[in-house]
Amino acid sequence: MNAAKTAIIVDSGCDVSKEFVDRYDMKVLSLKVLYGSDMYNDGVDIDPLTVYERFPEEVPTTSTPNIQDVIDMAESIKAEGYDKIIAITISSGLSSTFNNISISFREVEGIESFVFDTKNISIGAGLFAIYAGQLLEEGKSFDEVVETLQKKIYDSKVFFYMDTLDYLRKGGRINPAVAIVGKALNLKPIISCNEKGVYYTVAKMRGSSKGIDKLLNVAMDFAGEDKCYIALMNGKADEAAAEVKPLIEAASPKSEIIVEKQITATMAVHTGPGLVGIGVLKL
Repeated sequence: MNAAKTAIIVDSGCDVSKEFVDRYDMKVLSLKVLYGSDMYNDGVDIDPLTVYERFPEEVPTTSTPNIQDVIDMAESIKAEGYDKIIAITISSGLSSTFNNISISFREVEGIESFVFDTKNISIGAGLFAIYAGQLLEEGKSFDEVVETLQKKIYDSKVFFYMDTLDYLRKGGRINPAVAIVGKALNLKPIISCNEKGVYYTVAKMRGSSKGIDKLLNVAMDFAGEDKCYIALMNGKADEAAAEVKPLIEAASPKSEIIVEKQITATMAVHTGPGLVGIGVLKL
């Protein structure tokens, strides 16, 4: 337990790697993957490769943790001796997780809490959790970490190269007409979240090689000359991600790649196979 007696909660959509979950004793609220009446806990009962294996015949839906799940976790955290909770969630513009946690915390007495809407998705949100864990480990107080997170809200971003827009369309995340035109023209999109925390298309390129090149360019433009924490993500595209790694290291020598992993199952549902992502947190 850190000196501030502050626990970190993340939802599984933040895509924090097990290494950092364990190091900072993070508590993970699992999002849900639903195949009809069968419900699976993201990262516990189901992994992304299972989702890919069941595509395209079966495309599941996703849902958020319910309010009782959150209350139970908060009460468990209290029982461990923590005084405070910082909950870090994927964007409220893409999920009701932020709202559910905020409502749940009103029902929990005897512990101070803060819920951070990252306006981001996947590791774009998760990098905030890792940074918060580091600050707490360094001895920063609850108030100092909360203030720092709020100031850095626009310093984290994740960019995804996607091989297809079909799964975002099926999940209702983008306009169907946009996906159909993109498929017809073989356009490979780069997707991110805007300042309101909803998806937008950063760029569209014809062909996968140009798409990966553009992904690297836009991510490194965001990183600039700053020292950054970088995450290299993939969705059933580990070979493509491995090819991008040395390019990142050459383009941003001050930065450190701290996460390399397959995206979580709930992200896989909405993005499909063939995804490469670069997350950047400016320090």
